[in-house]
Amino acid sequence: MKNCKNLLRLTFALTLGLGGLGLSGCATGPQVQVEMDRSADFGQYKTFAFVSPLGTDRSGYQTIVSGQLKASAQRELEARGLRYDAAAPQLLINFNASLSEKLRVSPGPSYGIGYYGYRGGLYAPWPYYRDMNSVSQYTEGTLNIDVVDAVRKQMVWEGVVTGTVSDHLTPEQTEAAINRALAAAFVKFPIGSTAPAAKAP
Repeated sequence: MKNCKNLLRLTFALTLGLGGLGLSGCATGPQVQVEMDRSADFGQYKTFAFVSPLGTDRSGYQTIVSGQLKASAQRELEARGLRYDAAAPQLLINFNASLSEKLRVSPGPSYGIGYYGYRGGLYAPWPYYRDMNSVSQYTEGTLNIDVVDAVRKQMVWEGVVTGTVSDHLTPEQTEAAINRALAAAFVKFPIGSTAPAAKAP
């Protein structure tokens, strides 16, 4: 149950900065990086399906997150001219997600943060306070999207979406966040349109 909750936290919150869902104090969205097999002929691929079990599945069953990831990926790929074909896919899609604890170091002044917030910007403390750094801990989530040549059993494209994780999302925000994460990744996919399939709700 704890692993499932962490997985929900991760994939629900990867894209808070992309579509107005917003994370307090965060002005930018998640980072997206892609790698691809430069020797692969992407023009030959017409069909796709999903790896079973997915990396986001747990204990023999499909998680809610897996189902939402599949629906979003299918929408993005079909918008790019690919067709879902579970019987004879040329491409297989897989997902994985991980969480890691990070430290954020912000240069001073630190007198308006946390305990020192009672000063409320009304006055400055001793000058040496300005040289102090503030340190805060946050959780970073990484979502991997693997695209595999089904015949060669070789990965030909990978999208990696990284962002700060939050616990405070409604089901609607969760679905929107997943849609935006997939759209942000597949906008760099070498097949079809370079625009997201549709605006997430």
